[in-house]
Amino acid sequence: QVQLVESGGGLVQAGGSLRLSCAASGRTFSSYSMGWFRQAPGKEREFTAIISPYGGNTYYTDSVKGRFTISRDNAKNTVYLQMNSLKPEDTAVYYCAAIYRYSAYRIRDEYDYWGQGTQVTVSS
Repeated sequence: QVQLVESGGGLVQAGGSLRLSCAASGRTFSSYSMGWFRQAPGKEREFTAIISPYGGNTYYTDSVKGRFTISRDNAKNTVYLQMNSLKPEDTAVYYCAAIYRYSAYRIRDEYDYWGQGTQVTVSS
């Protein structure tokens, strides 16, 4: 079992930055690739970023490439999402999730564990 708890969300002006954290419980954290999804009001939850178990591979959805950076610290059982140059369209609830099969990272139903989400609001 892996339990995930996100933190770091909040209200920020356009152009600003936030760093989200996702703390995981359990001793198998380094067995999982970790992803971030986001869900804006009235929209489906969408893939945002993924990092492989030891950080060697990352991938981002096109809309955040060059602005967001995903990283992880396996010693702390934590994954991060550094978000820079934020835009109003980045406003959403952000979820972290754990997946065993990295290759399935785009398939929401393939993720094994989810956090409760943290709200990010970007004002214009």
